[in-house]
This record gives sequence, C-alpha cells and structure tokens, in this order.
Amino acid sequence: MKYSLFFILLLFLSGGNRPKPAYQIFTGDKAKHTDFDKMMKGLKDADVIFFGESHNNSICHWLQLQVLKSLGETTGKDVIVGAEMFEADDQLVLNEYLNDIIKEEHLKKEAKVWDNYKTDYAPLVEYAKANELPFIATNIPRRYANLVARNGLESLNDLDEKAKEYMVALPIEVDHELSSYQEIAGMMVGHMGHGNVDTENMVNSQAIKDATMAYFIHRNLSDGSVFFHINGSFHTKNHEGIVYYLQKSKPELRVVTITVVDQDDISELMKDNQGLADYVIAIPSDMTKTY
Repeated sequence: MKYSLFFILLLFLSGGNRPKPAYQIFTGDKAKHTDFDKMMKGLKDADVIFFGESHNNSICHWLQLQVLKSLGETTGKDVIVGAEMFEADDQLVLNEYLNDIIKEEHLKKEAKVWDNYKTDYAPLVEYAKANELPFIATNIPRRYANLVARNGLESLNDLDEKAKEYMVALPIEVDHELSSYQEIAGMMVGHMGHGNVDTENMVNSQAIKDATMAYFIHRNLSDGSVFFHINGSFHTKNHEGIVYYLQKSKPELRVVTITVVDQDDISELMKDNQGLADYVIAIPSDMTKTY
C-alpha cells in the first residue's frame, strides 16, 4: 500500500494526471494569465466588444457563445449582436428569421450564409433569436468588396443609390501605413508577385469592409447597450481595421478587443502574439477544426 501511494504521488507530481486545457486566456498588454470570469469583468464597461476569430476553430466559436450568454448579466446592458458573416443586404432576411416569419431553410438559402454556418454561427443566431436580441448584418456585400479589389474604390461611385445603402458613406480615407494593411499588401506580393496583383486595391477592399462594419455598428449602437461583434481576427488585429474606423467616427466609445491565436504550447503567450488585442486567447494548434 505504501508503494502504491508513492507511485500515485509521483505520477501526480510529474503531471501525468493533469488535464490538457483547451485554451488559455492572456491579458493583451502584459501577457499575464487570466481566466474567463476575469475577462468578463474586464468587458463590464465596454460599449463595443470585438471577438476576432479563427473561422474554423471549434473552441473559438464555443467561447463566442459563452461570452454572448454572459454579457447581459455581466454588463447590465441590452446586448446587440453583429457579425462579419452577414452582409448588409441580408438584414431583411435575417430579421424575418429572427421574428419567426421565415424558416431556417429560407435563411440559409437566401442570406448567403457561410458554409460553416450550422456548426459555427447558427448557435449565436439561435441564442439571439431565443432571447430577442437584435442581430446586425454589418459587412458590405461581397460583390462590392470584390469590385473594389478589381477596379478600385472609385468604382463604387457608379453604383445605384440603393446599392450604396449597404455600405459606409463614400468616399472613405484609407491609411495604408496601418500595420495590418501593410501586412495584407506584403502577403499579396508574396503569394502572387508584384506584377500580378494591385496591392492598393486589395488593401482598399479590406478597408471598405472594415469601414462598413464600423458604420453599421455605430449606426445600431444605442445608449445603455453593448454591441458584441464577431469578425475574423485580422479585422481588429492591433486595434486597427474596424476599430480604427469606429473610433475615428466616435472616439469616446469604450472598445474592448478579444482575439484568438494558435500555439503549439499555450502555457505562455508567444512574443509575436502579445498586444494583438486586450485579451488574447491561445488555443492548441492541433485543436479540432470545423472545416
């Protein structure tokens, strides 16, 4: 019996029985360990919260749902949800579904939902529906973002006035010196070569998405509410992208950002991932992906 207890103690001290965490939350400024409850307390006074996701990460999407479920109680505010994954011209269809006018099959067919909608975004929409929360389609229709990528921002001026209702007011200013936009330009050159891509148009295509999402967040944010927005991490990385345009139009807003990163070892936050957001969630690189 004495030897059995010894080996059990040895196994425990060596970490043999320690659970493998699915994620670790860090404060973005000092890369200190924190936990979900403390992060939620840090969101208490926010007007807008951005959750920058990895689109195919299962734990990331589960955490988004947990934040959403906790927000009302944590902040004491009315919660508004919004997402990059719905385009502004989908708002009517989305509202019809939220109000039980149409069936889910019609939403999925007519709102251009993403291929991973069922596993990754439907839980957010269903929670909003069950709790009568507004859900805002914030993104510019992808056909117009693609138009910018091909022909530049000026090409949007030729659109019908009805089409322009689905985007930020034109013209917009684009700061090509922002680190995230410079990174996009660098990636485009690296993948396609200097002669095969117009990096300015590619950056402008990203910018019109960012500016439009900021516009619809600002337009739908009301006193006494908190806006919880879901987007790819690149759109809010380093407090740029959507955050840049939102704070440019309304600098007094209290904005908190969350972002997700993959790491082989999540015990400490890698140097390159520090400062990307107010809260950085490290998830094991081998975590199950939804696609």
